[in-house]
Amino acid sequence: MNRRDDQPDRYHRQKLLPEFGESGHRAVRETTALLVGCGALGSVIADQLCRAGIGRLILADRDLVELTNLQRQVLFDEHDVAQALPKAIAAKKRLEQINREVEIEAHVSDVRAESIVPLLSGADLILDGLDNYETRYLLNDVAVACGLPYVYGGAIGTTGMSMTILPRAAAVRHHSPRRITWDDGTATPCLRCLFPDMPAPGSMPTCDTAGVLGAAVSVIASHQVTQAFKLITGRFDRLDRSLYTVDLWANTTRRMSRPAPNADCPCCARGQFDWLDRSPAQSGQTTTLCGRGAVQVMPAPAAANAVDLAALADRLAAHGTFSMNEFLLRGRLAGETGEGGGTVEMTLFPDGRAIIHGISDPQRARSIYSRYIGA
Repeated sequence: MNRRDDQPDRYHRQKLLPEFGESGHRAVRETTALLVGCGALGSVIADQLCRAGIGRLILADRDLVELTNLQRQVLFDEHDVAQALPKAIAAKKRLEQINREVEIEAHVSDVRAESIVPLLSGADLILDGLDNYETRYLLNDVAVACGLPYVYGGAIGTTGMSMTILPRAAAVRHHSPRRITWDDGTATPCLRCLFPDMPAPGSMPTCDTAGVLGAAVSVIASHQVTQAFKLITGRFDRLDRSLYTVDLWANTTRRMSRPAPNADCPCCARGQFDWLDRSPAQSGQTTTLCGRGAVQVMPAPAAANAVDLAALADRLAAHGTFSMNEFLLRGRLAGETGEGGGTVEMTLFPDGRAIIHGISDPQRARSIYSRYIGA
């Protein structure tokens, strides 16, 4: 969209900031950001980046909009719930209404080892809008392997934390021109320097067990976006180099100083990318989804072909009530009873991925998938 001479400059207040000015704004306009996760953190991050005039925003999310999301996921509304829109698609539609100058690219996909590198095409930095540790460790791996900044964030209950990762050059596997550059004197510890091993399943609270305060989400997402702007405008001297944590209910804010990168880190020192180098068979075929009472089931690698949703809808009509849009097939299975006597619903995507709602047992979810989908 071209601005007429008599129109006000939508970015005028941003350009007034000495931290931005015209040159900073140009840097933002020339930047491509990959945002993985369009839920609580991701929707706030995407909204702020889009309003600030980011040049290109790549969105990736595996989920669809549900009513319980609306308490904190600011890009969505009841109309998105009624349409059962995937979050990446609903976010793209909303962001294009906010700022038509920004190029928005939406991917309805589960970000995995085999799909993450293509998503990075042209990206200058990675932002974390996730709610699971496995994908975070994958993002850390790919950030180090590609030499890209990674802005981590997480929120649960009334608390949240964030940190910015600038990988050192030692383990970079994919060398390509970068807009955001730094030397090893500016590099930070990576995620595995601080947390070498991913938490064991069930050892950490989730939004399903602990809830989440929308205001805590907004604080952490805003911190992430601010650090991204510092990276984009080259203000490494103003970067928050700590592990930033906040508890809004306890009125506490802490910054834990981070040491130099671990000289024996398996990832950024030794180039051991345990999550990035996993084969599809090693990635696990089921994932319990935070806050959903649901399990995601991935098709076997050999069966991961495009699904004819219309044909499947006809086949499933005898087993429940199903509806379809251009993005997914969704319905209730009449012959299945969920936990606590509730209903079991299934959402199927064109790539064969399914979300089984109403249960949390991965083994039973896989069984239901096999019975009704067949792969």
